[in-house]
Amino acid sequence: MKLEIEHLSKHYSGNQFPAIDDISFSLADQEILSFVGPSGCGKTTTLRLIAGLEYPDRGLIRLNNQFMNSESTFISPEKRKIGMVFQDHALFPHLTVFDNIAFGLRKISSAEKRKRVEEMLNLVGVQPLARRYPHALSGGERQRVALARALAPAPVLLLMDEPFSSLDAHLRLEVREQVRNILKSSRSTVIFVTHDQEEALFMGDRLAVFNNGRIEQIGHPESIFHNSGTRFVAAFMGDSDFVRGEITSSGVSTELGLLEQEHHLSSGKQVEIAVRADDIDFQLHESGNGKIINRFFRGAFNFYRIQLDSGAIVHVFKLHTENYEPGKRVHTYFNAGHPLKIFER
Repeated sequence: MKLEIEHLSKHYSGNQFPAIDDISFSLADQEILSFVGPSGCGKTTTLRLIAGLEYPDRGLIRLNNQFMNSESTFISPEKRKIGMVFQDHALFPHLTVFDNIAFGLRKISSAEKRKRVEEMLNLVGVQPLARRYPHALSGGERQRVALARALAPAPVLLLMDEPFSSLDAHLRLEVREQVRNILKSSRSTVIFVTHDQEEALFMGDRLAVFNNGRIEQIGHPESIFHNSGTRFVAAFMGDSDFVRGEITSSGVSTELGLLEQEHHLSSGKQVEIAVRADDIDFQLHESGNGKIINRFFRGAFNFYRIQLDSGAIVHVFKLHTENYEPGKRVHTYFNAGHPLKIFER
C-alpha cells in the first residue's frame, strides 16, 4: 500500500487563508505517520480530504496507484477502503461490543463475520467484553473497541483523529502504548492526528509538522526533534527558547557564553540559538547573567524560569533536591553535550 498526496489545497469560503495550501507527501505500507501542529493548522482538514469527506480545490490523492480524485473522478468515502477512528470513539450505544465491531462487515457469511470479530476481539484484548454495551466500558476499553471496529473490514489505510483526547493523562499514556502495539502487530498503515508533541513523537514512525496550512517539516522523530528545520518546528516540538548571538571566528558569541560548534555562517551574522530546558544549566552567582523568576515543582525535577539580563527568558531543569528561591541571581550557561540548532535572524 502506498498513499501519495500531490499539491493538495483546500480553502473554505469566508476564511481569509486556505485551510491547507499545497501539501505533498507520501506514506509507505505499514508506516505510522503522525500529523502534529497547533489547532487550526490543517491536520484534520487533510485527514478529511484523504477520507473523501471533503472535496479538494486542487491537488491529487492516490491510494494504491488509484486516483481518489481528479478533474473527472471522485471516489466516495465508502469505496476508498479507509477506516477512521474519531475523537469520541463514535460507538453505537444500542449495540454490544461484538455487534459494534461487526457493523462494518458486509457481504460475508455469518460464520466469516463471527470469525473476523473474534480475531479483532483477541487483537485488542477485549474478548471478555463482547456482550457488554459501550456505557459499561472504561475509556480505554471504548478506545480499543473503536480501533477493532475500524480494523475489522481490513482497510488499506487507517485514519485516527485525536483518538486519545477524551482520556485522562494517566490512561492516555497506557492506551497509546497498547494502541501502537496493536497497529504494528496488525501491520496497519496509519495517519495519526494529534496536537500533543510527545504523543506524536511516541506514535509516529515519521512526523509531519503542520503550521498555517502547510507542512513545515516531515521526517523521523529524532530528526524532527534534534534537527528542526525551521524556528517554528524547534519552538513547537521541544518548547525551545531562543538566545540571540553573533557569529565570530571562534564560535557563536551569546550572553550565555561562547558556543563552540561547527556552522556554515559567515562572521558577523546575527543568529538565534534554540535551547531546551536540558540544554543549559545555572549556578547561583551574585554577578551572574540573570535571575530566577519562577520555580515549578514537577515531582522528579524542578523547572526553573530564568530571565537573562537582556530580558530574554530561558527555562532550565534541575533535580528535585535543588531548590532555589525566585529573585536569586544566577550564572546561566550552555550544557547541552550535543550541537544546538542555529537560525539566522
